[in-house]
Amino acid sequence: MKAWWLRPMVRLVAALILPFAVPAIITMMIWALPGDPAEIICPPEICQGTEVLAARWNLDGGPWKFFSAWITGAMQGDFGKSWRLDQGGSVYDLLAESVPTTTVLILAGLLPLLLGAIGAATGLIPRRVDPVASAVGLVPAVVFALLCAAVVELNYGAQSFDTEGSLVRLALGALVLGFADGAFAGATTGVRALFSTERKQRYVGVALLRGERPLANMLPNVAPALAGQLRARVLHLLSGTVVVEVVLRINGIGDLLWSGTLLQDFGVVLAAATSFAALSAALLFIQAVTEIVVALVVRRAPAIPTAVPVAQRAAS
Repeated sequence: MKAWWLRPMVRLVAALILPFAVPAIITMMIWALPGDPAEIICPPEICQGTEVLAARWNLDGGPWKFFSAWITGAMQGDFGKSWRLDQGGSVYDLLAESVPTTTVLILAGLLPLLLGAIGAATGLIPRRVDPVASAVGLVPAVVFALLCAAVVELNYGAQSFDTEGSLVRLALGALVLGFADGAFAGATTGVRALFSTERKQRYVGVALLRGERPLANMLPNVAPALAGQLRARVLHLLSGTVVVEVVLRINGIGDLLWSGTLLQDFGVVLAAATSFAALSAALLFIQAVTEIVVALVVRRAPAIPTAVPVAQRAAS
């Protein structure tokens, strides 16, 4: 039988490796592009000082020198300078402006998913709602976002980037993340299926006979699976964040990643992609810790005494 601790340990190891693996892969992709990375940023035919630029940004010693220098600085909070997007500007400052916006967007988009999951677990959201939620979820995020962008432009026009317009963009972006591509429908049906399966377990019937609430008994046992579903939902939101921020022109990490990719600003791309990887690693860590805690609690719980046969009780 597989050891109970094996799966959470794999998740913990993956959580530790992921923030380093993503920038390493991007670094290899940079060197896999045709031509020298420094010449891509500063072509010799249109600018001078390519060699000096390469030495300044550690592009003159191959991918390992560049990666080791960048990751060392990133661990100290120094993500280097922007190459093209904000030439010479601090990438840390760009992240500092983008991270809060994306955080608010993801948390707001996660709210309907959490409410749907709670409603499905407690029975407040009936099964007859599932077809409607599934139909809404058939709309792709890019189409939903384009409709929302049109609404903002028609109602606010030139003032769409003022405080009120920006808040409306965030609110509509959260709605897109929460309901497009089957996000809300997946959260409700996934949690409902999980609890429906768990209700068939024998211990739930015993709890009902004791007059206990079945949800309170099931929750510790389904907690690891719920943590896994939560991680999947957040990653789903992260993938949709790039589309939502680009289409609705929200200045977040997704928009920063897209703009850096278009301009081949690899310093910005590295920082933005690593931020996403760090969040994914944090979710893996939370899921692994949840699995470990639940397993330890279950193993320390007292065993249910075996019922004494009727014949033995009569003899005694």
